[in-house]
Amino acid sequence: MIRSMMRLFRLRLALLNGVAAAGGYCLFPSALAQGALWAVVAGVTLLAAGGSALNQVMERDIDRLMARTSRRPLPNGDLSPATATAIGVATLLAGLLVLGAEDKTLPSLLGAVAVAWYLGVYTPLKRHTPFALAVGGVCGAVPPVIGWCNAGGEPTDYRIMLLAGLLYLWQIPHFWLFQRRHAEEYRCAGIPLFDPRLPEFGIAGLFRLWLLALAAASLLLPAFGIIEGNAARWYLAVPVGLCILAYSRSEDLLGPGINLFPLLVTLALVFQR
Repeated sequence: MIRSMMRLFRLRLALLNGVAAAGGYCLFPSALAQGALWAVVAGVTLLAAGGSALNQVMERDIDRLMARTSRRPLPNGDLSPATATAIGVATLLAGLLVLGAEDKTLPSLLGAVAVAWYLGVYTPLKRHTPFALAVGGVCGAVPPVIGWCNAGGEPTDYRIMLLAGLLYLWQIPHFWLFQRRHAEEYRCAGIPLFDPRLPEFGIAGLFRLWLLALAAASLLLPAFGIIEGNAARWYLAVPVGLCILAYSRSEDLLGPGINLFPLLVTLALVFQR
């Protein structure tokens, strides 16, 4: 049962959203309240987990067609759609309640909008267009904004907009690489893919260009004083690493390297506190 719940919640991905929210919280220039920080991480993680459960209810038909997802609780028969829906809704409500503690309505509202966008727009859209990734990336850019607002910041502040924009840029190569790794399974399930591969370059030129753009954009954090001092000097390893990855021909290296990006940015923000 524990394994089934972990697959239903996609726990690692849910926790990654919680880490991103922690980065937004730590970015706000105020005294760090550890209780509030952990509440933000827990609330966003619960929202991501609940969204994952409902997503799997909606996609249980295509999950049966792919080896990667056929062992999830619904296609495997461990859970019924009704049970998974109830678990997903309960988890979402728990996440909203945690984020709405102490009469903070904006973080809960942002979380609800992100989940609605993920389930109501991105999930159905990816069956019809390979450009759904660009739409779905909005959801992953919201967690740091939730953390920032929970700490007392305004969502339109340029500092959090820069951080959220970086996470949006990061998601495209992250999920694009994931799709490429499982391309045949996606095609068998009827999901359209965007794959302008150029054999002579090993990876698509657009993919490389996107990583270089992400490396350049990541320099905006120290340039605008968002990351300062020793943390800024350590942080320079992030854009350098992205440039190296852009010219790597090994997809085994690309995957873990790209996945580390949000964690490294969050660590830089925590380190300078």
